[in-house]
Amino acid sequence: MSQFKGYIGTYTKGTSEGIYSFVLNTERKELSELRVAAKVDNPTYLTLSSDNRHLYSVEKKESTGGVGAFTVGASGELEYIGAHLSEGAPPCYVAVDQAGTHILDANYHRGTAALYKANSGKGVRLMADVKHQGSEALSERQEEPHVHFTGFTPDERFVVTVDLGLDALTTYDLSEGQWVEQNTLIFKQGSGPRHLAFHPNAPYAYVMTELSSEVVALRFDADRGAFTAFQTISALPAGYTGHSQGAAIKISADGRFVYVSNRGHNSIAVFQVGEENGKLALIEHVATMGDWPRDFEIDPSGQFLLVANQNSGNLVLFERDTVTGRLHAQSSVLAVADAVCVKFLHY
Repeated sequence: MSQFKGYIGTYTKGTSEGIYSFVLNTERKELSELRVAAKVDNPTYLTLSSDNRHLYSVEKKESTGGVGAFTVGASGELEYIGAHLSEGAPPCYVAVDQAGTHILDANYHRGTAALYKANSGKGVRLMADVKHQGSEALSERQEEPHVHFTGFTPDERFVVTVDLGLDALTTYDLSEGQWVEQNTLIFKQGSGPRHLAFHPNAPYAYVMTELSSEVVALRFDADRGAFTAFQTISALPAGYTGHSQGAAIKISADGRFVYVSNRGHNSIAVFQVGEENGKLALIEHVATMGDWPRDFEIDPSGQFLLVANQNSGNLVLFERDTVTGRLHAQSSVLAVADAVCVKFLHY
């Protein structure tokens, strides 16, 4: 297969109209067919059910925020079903389980995470949420909890949250429909953990920190839902002193390479994963051909990586060497104002 359909989440504070769709042609190494897929306010993060029947999105409406749901048509068109919105800032992250029945969100401003049940008639129904407590009190970024990520563990027995404000990763049991805390891992004070990626076939996970721009490698005990750190490595070049913030982290489908984005340094850092111990070794830094790489995604073929540069408003295509992990910029670029998130349909 040479054509893959994808979606882009955006901020709508400028000229963006909402969620955009596009097509990647892997034979031509080309991005095309950019169009508005759904007009919605601030759909900054997206996720797709494994059967490609539903897309869930962060949504803002006036003074409320929450999660919106869409059906995905045969040609990839989106039809709005409904949303669960409540007073306050919208979430910053959304995830869905393999069955497509439960949805999670992470809310940076509220310091909360929430569990929803898919509702075909109205979109989603809130089941239970949890509000983090405490403060690192190190800076204005850590004056209170800031949940930046929530996701299911690979076997979906547990849910994990990553809290930038508390320098914490917490595991919860949601089997009874409530947030029951299991374990918490505390990171280096002031590091500001942001996003997490699980290894596809080994007991490891990797966390990108925003404030210290580091990648933390973790061992994961699936039985207890517990994490232990065994390596911390900088995502920035040695000697770099400019302002930069860590952003997204992704791992290749074969588990051999980890990629992270640096906003400010405007690069993707490429790491090789040690086969025997899961430790990371830096391979290269690649310029993202734009400003503020908020998110990126590896395409379903594994041969390409797409970067969403938020401030420069462009989606940039890179070819990925599946043997070495290295990236090579291509000439194909799409103009997408305030691009934040990139997702592909599952193939």
